[in-house]
Amino acid sequence: MTLEINLSLTRPETEPGAGPIVVGWFLTDDKGGVLFDPPERLMSRGVNKTHAKSAARCPAVIQLESRQFVFKCPYDLHLGFTRDDKGAPALINRAGDASSIRSNKLRQVLTLVNEAEWRFANRPTIQLILPYCFIADEVVYLSQIGPFAHYRPEPLPGTIFGGRFPINVWPRPLMWAFEWHDPTKDIILKRGEPLFYCQFEGIHPDRRVELIEAERTPELTRYMDQISGVVNYVSQTFNLFSTAESMRPPKLLTPKVASGNRS
Repeated sequence: MTLEINLSLTRPETEPGAGPIVVGWFLTDDKGGVLFDPPERLMSRGVNKTHAKSAARCPAVIQLESRQFVFKCPYDLHLGFTRDDKGAPALINRAGDASSIRSNKLRQVLTLVNEAEWRFANRPTIQLILPYCFIADEVVYLSQIGPFAHYRPEPLPGTIFGGRFPINVWPRPLMWAFEWHDPTKDIILKRGEPLFYCQFEGIHPDRRVELIEAERTPELTRYMDQISGVVNYVSQTFNLFSTAESMRPPKLLTPKVASGNRS
């Protein structure tokens, strides 16, 4: 607590960049948007806060949770792994006809990464495509991490890929990437359960984060078109940040009008 107060006092509130870090979130596609819940701040609910020494009242815990946001799974999925008669890896939709998502739609949102691109020879990698995207008009880094604070009675048979990048110059849709450590065990995901967290960092670590729903303005759409898909053509997209920043309009974050704001 003392550290946070001291950090705040070193930066006058009239200084540019004072106040909360404003991060805008939006969906890249409105189609099926009702499936994707707004991100929620990770704050423990229903916990013991009556005792002065309760962990729920610990400043360090509160500081961490207040900067992390929960993203929920939009689908019910039950997946298995197999290899065909030629040895090629493939996914199995264990739910079959009982699946809540049609097989042709499942192939549109879920991909099995080419085996040559797996980090380990025996660990398949799958990717769930999502429309969540973020933007900021100051330097802000997004870190995508696993939902470590949520207990699963049956753990997933692997780990998610984390990632960190600057959303002020590189607004791109997120995906859920999973490394399947034990492909003999199925992956079971349920709609509404935490899928991953996002944490946001600015230049000043003491500033709180304010997450708002943003408009997909023509300027934002045009800028995203300029940087989209480059991963298919270059290996190190981070080398393009300075070029992207030179093309970036001065302002990209526009709050969504109240009537349509879901946050």
